[in-house]
Amino acid sequence: MHTTIENKLRSRDDKLFDAAVYIITAVLLIMVGYPLLFVVSASFSNPIDVVEGRVWLLPEGFTLAPYKQVFENSSIWHGYANTIFYAVVGTFINLVMTLLAAYPLSRKDLPGQQFLMFFVTFTMFFSGGLIPTYLLVKSLGITNTVWAMLIPGAIATYNLIVMRSFFQNNIPNELQESAWMDGCTYFRMLWSIIIPLSKPILAVMVLFYGVGHWNAYFNALIYLKDRDLFPLQLILREILILNQDDMAGGGAAGMTERVMMAESIKYSVIIVSSVPVMLLYPFIQRYFVKGVMIGSIKG
Repeated sequence: MHTTIENKLRSRDDKLFDAAVYIITAVLLIMVGYPLLFVVSASFSNPIDVVEGRVWLLPEGFTLAPYKQVFENSSIWHGYANTIFYAVVGTFINLVMTLLAAYPLSRKDLPGQQFLMFFVTFTMFFSGGLIPTYLLVKSLGITNTVWAMLIPGAIATYNLIVMRSFFQNNIPNELQESAWMDGCTYFRMLWSIIIPLSKPILAVMVLFYGVGHWNAYFNALIYLKDRDLFPLQLILREILILNQDDMAGGGAAGMTERVMMAESIKYSVIIVSSVPVMLLYPFIQRYFVKGVMIGSIKG
């Protein structure tokens, strides 16, 4: 009898807990999803309806004019090409550098491992600052070049620590020792054993680094002067903040019409610039939680 009452109470508590979880999840979903839905709706709405605040949930006065303006603008496509280059090449450099640093630091037989990890961790709390970093990049002669977007952030300390923890807790030492006894070199071990067993964490690193490169604009703002090297996010910044007139149509249009069109173009550019990341995520999502949790909780 006592057990039955306890089970009923526990069942009631579970139902209350589940209800609270659903309510909180629904609220968070609305908070995150509504702004995205609004941006999509505004990008397909009549500029007048957007400016006057009549767009709430669904598009008002459906139009493709903002997208037409975006697709006809050469700066958008040039920035797209630059960003794709920075994201692909930059992510490759990030993966190679992080992998070559994380694997040696994960090995207990590395001389001075704790000493080296202290300096790696130290950089998470203390850095040289913006001006010394700029002077260093300038002294290397890579300002106003593509390398200014790729080299300064070649290794992210947090990602390095996550990958190192993954190697330590998920690659058996016995497997590595067995391969070593069979005559396997460190590079062969890394290529033939470590990398094939590390697909989850590599997928997570691709997502972290790739999204970082895709959204990066600050380095471009500091180091790049040549507009032909600008990434898409810097072009987007010009549209969102500087409100360039050349994105709003020809000079014959009135100021009011150009401002309204620019307002809709802002939303359409956000959608266009977000599509590649949205398409990439579903292919990596299954590795995402596993890679982050395994690589960050332990160690």
